[in-house]
Amino acid sequence: MDALTATAASGIRARIETLDMLANNLANSSAAGFKADRESYGLYVSAESAESPDGTNPAILPVIQTRWTDFAQGTLIPTSNPADLALNGKGFFVATTPDGPLYTRGGSFQVSRSGQLETHEGYAVQGNDGKPILLDNAKTFQVTSEGTVLQDGQQTSRLAVVNFQDTAVLTKRGGNYFQNSAPSVTPNPATEAEIQQGKLEDGSSESAHSAARLVTILRQFEGLQKAMTIGADMNRRAVEDVARVNS
Repeated sequence: MDALTATAASGIRARIETLDMLANNLANSSAAGFKADRESYGLYVSAESAESPDGTNPAILPVIQTRWTDFAQGTLIPTSNPADLALNGKGFFVATTPDGPLYTRGGSFQVSRSGQLETHEGYAVQGNDGKPILLDNAKTFQVTSEGTVLQDGQQTSRLAVVNFQDTAVLTKRGGNYFQNSAPSVTPNPATEAEIQQGKLEDGSSESAHSAARLVTILRQFEGLQKAMTIGADMNRRAVEDVARVNS
């Protein structure tokens, strides 16, 4: 494969990966506490190309060099629903699942018929003692900024809110959930996070920005496709010219 075609093909692959990422950002932009993915590009030169003879043009391929999750604070939006909780500051709520604890900033919770505070997926919201938070679902409840859960003025539990020194250990597990990919890393209590009841954190994915980037990436994709067509045409003509000379 010639350098032009190889470079264009690598660029197309990188844009396809970006399109998948942007599509996921757009699909989840309305999910409470959703954190968007970002990427940065780099250039790749294989060891074989780097050692090519002087006077040649080794293929330098554009690739996605790094990809990360943007954990920037989202806007806190009032909902007037007492089961909605938002975090102001760094930290995550903890949900107990069959596959172990998952971490989320999406505080759109509900109280089950049995009185358990849980996510909309039915995962129990964990207290700081590691146990589910149980409430009398016939009564209202209040949550203080420190996470203390009150009913009739009496403390029933305290929400677990944790943080990671390095959020790179967190991997997405669908929607607005994260899993700790390094079991040896233990989360710490998020002492600086403030809980605000009756609010939800808006997702960090800006729909208008993602849509504009989507258009830009599609145009780049079209340009790279044209480059591949030009490269294929040049190769075809070169083969025809060689055949013509040798005939």
